[in-house]
Amino acid sequence: MRVGFEQDEDPALEGAWSEATSSQVNRQGRRRRLRTLGPAGVWPTLFTLGNLISGFAAIYCATRPIDSIGFWGMSSLALACLLILLGLILDSVDGSVARLTGGVTEIGGQLDALADMITFGVAPAFIMLHACSLSIGTGDAGSILQPGTSNVIGRFCWATAALFICCAALRLARFNVETAAGRLGDHMTFRGMPSPGAAGTIASLVLLHQHLAKIQDPSGFVSGFMSVILYSVPIITLLVAIAMISGIPYRHATNRYLRVNRSFGYTAWIAVVVVLLIWWFQETLAFVFIIYGLSGPVIYLASRIRAYPGTAVQA
Repeated sequence: MRVGFEQDEDPALEGAWSEATSSQVNRQGRRRRLRTLGPAGVWPTLFTLGNLISGFAAIYCATRPIDSIGFWGMSSLALACLLILLGLILDSVDGSVARLTGGVTEIGGQLDALADMITFGVAPAFIMLHACSLSIGTGDAGSILQPGTSNVIGRFCWATAALFICCAALRLARFNVETAAGRLGDHMTFRGMPSPGAAGTIASLVLLHQHLAKIQDPSGFVSGFMSVILYSVPIITLLVAIAMISGIPYRHATNRYLRVNRSFGYTAWIAVVVVLLIWWFQETLAFVFIIYGLSGPVIYLASRIRAYPGTAVQA
C-alpha cells in the first residue's frame, strides 16, 4: 500500500505547488525589502539639509589655511565654528517645524541622524585638528596634523579626533534605536551628552581662541589664556566624546528651557544671557557650552547623593 500510494502522487502537481510556494515567499521578501516609504515633509527636510550643508561647509573651511580671510574679516577656522553653530540652530528647530507642518516621518529622523554625523561628528574633529596644528604643528598655516606625525601630542590629537567621530556615530545610532521613529524631540532628557552639545563645546572654544587672536598686542594674560585653550581643546574633545556614549543623563536644552512656560524671573535670566551674547558673544558662548557639558555629571552626582543610602538612581 505504501509503495502504491507513492506511485499515485503526481510529480507535476508537486512541482507546481513547490514553485507557487517559492514564488509567494519571494514576493513577500521583495515586499519586505522594497517597503514603500511614506511622504517626507518638505520644510523640515529643507532645515535638515541646511544642517548637512552647514557641516560640509564647516569641513571645507576647517581644511583651508588659517590665514584665509572669510566673511567679515574672520579666519577660515572661525567661520567653520560659526557654521557648526548654524547647523546646531537648524537642527534644534527642524523637529518643531516637522510637528507644526505635520511632517514628522521616519525618513526625516534617519536623515537628521546622517546630517548630524557630518555637522556634529566629522566637522568638529577637523576643527580640533586644525586648532591643534597652530600650536604643535609644523607652523605652516595650511598644514593639518597627520596621523603619522612624530610628535606624541600630535598623535594624541589625531587619535582623539578619530575617537570623537566614532563616539558621535555610536551616540547617534543608539539614539535612533532608543527613540521611537517619528518622535524625535519629544523628550526632556538625553542618555549621554547629545552630539550637538559636544560639537558646540569644541566650536565655541576654538571660536573664542580665534577672537582673542585678533587682538592687537595682547597682554600676557590673554596670550597665556589662548595657549590654555589650544592645549585644553584635545582634552575637552576626549571628555565630551566619552560623555556622548556614557549613560549620564543630559537635559534637552530646547525642550526643557525654551518650550515650556516659565516664571517671570526665569525669563529675565534668559534675557540677561541674550544681552551677554550681544556684548561678549564668544566669551558667553564658550561659558554656556562648558556649563552645559558639566551639568550632566553634576546633576548625576547630585541625584546619587540624594539617593544615598537608598537605591541608587540609574543613569
